[in-house]
Formats: sequence, C-alpha cells, structure tokens
Amino acid sequence: MDELLERVRSGYERVGPAEAHAAALAGEALLVDIRYAALRERDGLIPGALVVERNELEWRLDPLGSHRLPEATGHDLRVVVICNEGYASSLAAESLHRLGLHRATDLVGGFQAWKAAGLPVTEAGPRVAVQNS
Repeated sequence: MDELLERVRSGYERVGPAEAHAAALAGEALLVDIRYAALRERDGLIPGALVVERNELEWRLDPLGSHRLPEATGHDLRVVVICNEGYASSLAAESLHRLGLHRATDLVGGFQAWKAAGLPVTEAGPRVAVQNS
C-alpha cells in the first residue's frame, strides 16, 4: 500500500492545511470532505467544505457527468480532497485526475492535520451538502 500511495502521490503536488485554507478563502480551491458520516459527526466539519461521500465523488465532480454538482464547473477546477488522515484522499485525488480534473490534490494529514493546525472546525449538524440519490 505504501508503494501505491507513493506512486499515486508522485503525480501531483499535495497541499498542507494552511495552503488549503488560504486557497479556499481566496476562492481558488474547492475543499471536498469525503469522510464518512460517523467521523464528521465525531470531529466536526470544515466550514465551506463540500461534503461528498467517497463512493459518489467521481459522479458528483465529473464536469461532464449527468449527476454532477453545480460546483463541478470544469476540468480546470482546483479540488482539495480531504479524508480523515490523508490516505484515502490521495487515492481519490488520483481518481479525479483520471477523470481529467488535472488540478485535483489532497490534504496532507487530512482533517486531523487541519484540526491540529488550529484551522476552523464547526460541529456537524443535520445538514449534509450531498445526499445519496
């Protein structure tokens, strides 16, 4: 698994929490939280991050797909995928690259690194940005 992650990550530049936060605030990146519901409920949410379950990620972010979200505006969209610790998000970012989202990346250390950096976190509420269809 370590070799796979190393190979996948060599195809793009990962970002740290401060860089992801700054890019989101500047409107230069879409933060996408792929953590499952129990983790979001336990640890909270990143304000402004779009919640997309991992099993729906490609369907929702493919700019040409019939099930895409309004935020999936084009293949040049900069997406920062966030999982809990920065492992599943690497595989997800690589999958987005295969869809043509060439600026997709992931957050080093995931949500836990974001939280440890003291960046904004809110309690998880009943609202989820994406519901299963």
